[in-house]
Amino acid sequence: MTAGRVTPGRLRRRLVIAFVLVAGVSAGALAGGSYLMLRQARFDGSLQRAAADARYQLVLAAQFLPLTDTRRADLLASFEQNGRHVLLVAGDTQASNPRYAPTPGPALQDAVAAGQLAFQRSPGSTRPHLLVVGGRIPGSTAELYVVTVEDDLADGLNQLRTALAVGWIAVVLLAAAVGNTLARRTLEPVGRASRAARAVAEGLLDTRLPVRGRDEFSAWAASFNEMAEALETKIEALSRAQARERRFTADVAHELRTPVTALVAAASLLADQLDALPADARRAAELLVTDVVRLRRLVEELMEISRLDAGREPVSIRPVDTVAVLRGIVDARGWTDRVTVAGEAPPTGTDPRRLERVLANLVSNAVEHGGGEVRAEVRHTGETVVVDVTDQGRGIPAEHLPHLFDRFYKVDPARTGSGSGLGLAIAQENTRLLGGRLTAHSEIGRGARFRLELPLTGGGDPCDA
Repeated sequence: MTAGRVTPGRLRRRLVIAFVLVAGVSAGALAGGSYLMLRQARFDGSLQRAAADARYQLVLAAQFLPLTDTRRADLLASFEQNGRHVLLVAGDTQASNPRYAPTPGPALQDAVAAGQLAFQRSPGSTRPHLLVVGGRIPGSTAELYVVTVEDDLADGLNQLRTALAVGWIAVVLLAAAVGNTLARRTLEPVGRASRAARAVAEGLLDTRLPVRGRDEFSAWAASFNEMAEALETKIEALSRAQARERRFTADVAHELRTPVTALVAAASLLADQLDALPADARRAAELLVTDVVRLRRLVEELMEISRLDAGREPVSIRPVDTVAVLRGIVDARGWTDRVTVAGEAPPTGTDPRRLERVLANLVSNAVEHGGGEVRAEVRHTGETVVVDVTDQGRGIPAEHLPHLFDRFYKVDPARTGSGSGLGLAIAQENTRLLGGRLTAHSEIGRGARFRLELPLTGGGDPCDA
């Protein structure tokens, strides 16, 4: 069996999604954790440097005490010239550079007022990014806040975040590609097995799976091959047995035809002389005539079923009035007092001889084995003609319904009657040749219904009879 590509299915998609989720969550957690740790380390390092620098600047600021207006201006100018942006709070607040003059928050001011060295950072979404470290100038109540610009630090962290995001997306895409490849290769044996099972179901019994390696799929393939081989052997044996059965049926019917014909002729002569026979002999003669008639009917049905099996039953399609065929069957057999024909339908393109064979069997079956009034109703729905033959008998048990159309099957094997068990099988075969459908439905105590469905345009292979 040639291997093909597995069509993407739900299981394959679920495997790929699971693989991507695992890789994506793992990579995302690792990238996010790394970013947070590095960000905190960078912020802590910047704060430590800023705090050390602030302590030094506070010592330098003490040199400008006492803080007169001139000394304040000199202090601010000195720090700005050295690249330090500061805020001086001594009664009022003065900035060395108005661009870098954040307002200290209450928490920062309280901590500095208590003599502590404290800090605050501007919100991350604002620019410039400023770190403010403040403390009291030694020997004074004045407060000095040293401002550090962290734009470079923020830009570096943004670049790192972008790189990690791009890396995470790359990992997810790579995981999707790898997961898809692994899922396809993993499910390839499943796809081959599905196609092989479908091929076997379609009748290709010689289908086998390649056995490669010693993994679980190889063991599965070997088991499948063993099953397919056993099934092929069994089907071949059944086919041979069925062929022998059909040949036997045909041979028996053929061999019986000539002697039965002679028996029928003799029985006809005997039937004409029944009234002249003594009472004891008359009863035996009547039984003989009845059984000969049954035997002739059985041989005829065997001949017909053998012709059907051999495919030697041509179909001649022509327009047929289904209601007229039903009425003709009922009138010819004298069933007008027991069978009601109702409904109407347009002419059906079918074989009249085969249609009459099917309908006669259904009506006869209802009359002989049903009970009460038999009703044959004809209607059409769309492009289909439907014939329902119903009776009011005791019904057919549910366990018998699947076997009604089997050959020689009888609902009651012990029942004696004229039926051979071939009538419904022949009706089913003829229905199949007409392109129709024959079904049975029954409920105990409510009778049985046989339904024949035929296409209006004819479904058989038209040919000359």
